[in-house]
Amino acid sequence: MQLARRGVARRVALTPMTPLEQVRAGRMGHRVVQLLVGLVLFGVTMALLVRATLGLEPWGVLSYGLIRHIPLSYGEMVIATSFVVLLLWIPLRQWPGLGTVLNAVVIGLATDATLSLVPPVEGLGWRALLMVVGVVGNGLAGALYIGSQLGPGPRDGLMTGLAHRTGRSIRLVRTSIEVTVVVLGWTLGGVVGLGTLVYALLIGPVVQLFLPMLTVRLGPPAQEPELAETSGS
Repeated sequence: MQLARRGVARRVALTPMTPLEQVRAGRMGHRVVQLLVGLVLFGVTMALLVRATLGLEPWGVLSYGLIRHIPLSYGEMVIATSFVVLLLWIPLRQWPGLGTVLNAVVIGLATDATLSLVPPVEGLGWRALLMVVGVVGNGLAGALYIGSQLGPGPRDGLMTGLAHRTGRSIRLVRTSIEVTVVVLGWTLGGVVGLGTLVYALLIGPVVQLFLPMLTVRLGPPAQEPELAETSGS
């Protein structure tokens, strides 16, 4: 019986919904709490990757590179880039959900709050531990907010929107976007290192591990479901 339940859990699908359908789908109290926990945890783990100083996630590389030239905090830059990315949704004819808007704001606030509380860390062992906790925690956080089914994050929506408009695979579009932002961020002075590589290799499997457990069921699927590919913020 336990094995059967696990099999069902691993086939839980995200339900395709418009922003209005997302709000009307029910279980809003549970979903909003899960969304906010996921977004705060995402921001906390992003800050841990900053403190590890072993390399940031792709969009973090860009944000860190930009703050070397623009007088904003790291979290403020995360918020600013989120809204710039949202502008790119317009030609893709995508509509943000509640989770999309909160994603753009809460993650940056949580990142700055954590950076103010967690001091720089000395010692390679402690920094490596922070990196691992940051990557695994980031994947768990992503599964939490994605599983709430209240809209994709700005970067996730850009990825899926481009894939839909171009007809290219999610994997190809995601890789192209992330390589572009890493190169641009590194050129601007962003931190690229072991953590960047570890994040790229592990974030997908970690989200894939947690997402079936954390996706809020909103009704029986109409067909055999498949887990959607996801990225970090």
